[in-house]
Amino acid sequence: MPFSLQASVSFGLLAALVTSLGLLAVALRSEWSARQSGLFALSAGGMLISMSLLHILPEALASGTPAPSFVLGGFFAGLLLSFAMRTFFPEREGQARAEAFTPLLAVGVHSFFDGVIYSVSFAASFQSGVYASLGLILHEFAEGIIAFAILSRHGFKVREALVWAFIAAAATTPLGALVSGLFVSGLGTDTLVALYAVSAGLLVYVATGPMLAPLKEVSPMRAMGSLGAGVLFALAILALPIHEHGVLNAHDHGAEAAQH
Repeated sequence: MPFSLQASVSFGLLAALVTSLGLLAVALRSEWSARQSGLFALSAGGMLISMSLLHILPEALASGTPAPSFVLGGFFAGLLLSFAMRTFFPEREGQARAEAFTPLLAVGVHSFFDGVIYSVSFAASFQSGVYASLGLILHEFAEGIIAFAILSRHGFKVREALVWAFIAAAATTPLGALVSGLFVSGLGTDTLVALYAVSAGLLVYVATGPMLAPLKEVSPMRAMGSLGAGVLFALAILALPIHEHGVLNAHDHGAEAAQH
């Protein structure tokens, strides 16, 4: 196994571990989490909105001229997918599980692509791989919380929510690193940029749509407090100097290295 593939899969497993720690933190207070699912979802929504608008989306838009179209496509793909799920799997009283599919898919796609980022950046050099991977791993803890919030908000029991959140937010990252690492030579820069832009648009839809649904049910003061807490946490993560190493720059270097 090439060293770059070993490194990317190892960092993918580390990311999965960090995500699992987020899920463990939730599991330790499962009953309280179930009662506070609305506030929990809003806090996670504040995190996701901030990360999407301040970090993920700007990176995607700065990657090239076609990127805005792919971002828009990802946004409307999320909207259409949500509409299709409500149409073919209508919500029953007390059961809204189908609506969790779109936001969970968004988290899964983005986590899978995090793994792709690891493999491509490590293909460039070990140093660039470490910088890019550490920058992404920092938000894996929040992704585990976000995935659990999505599921608990849509009627999943705690144990089910933990399992599916682990699959979507944790297991997909090393899987993405492994799959893309095996075929990294066939992934051009344009393809990577397009995939990243699509996932960014999908995340923006989730952040501004499904994740804010509890606003209609929670008192304004508590809702704003939860949103604000999520925003502040995301700002603290994004302020760390490790984020100066751009993911898409690592993509470019990784693609060039893979072609040589």
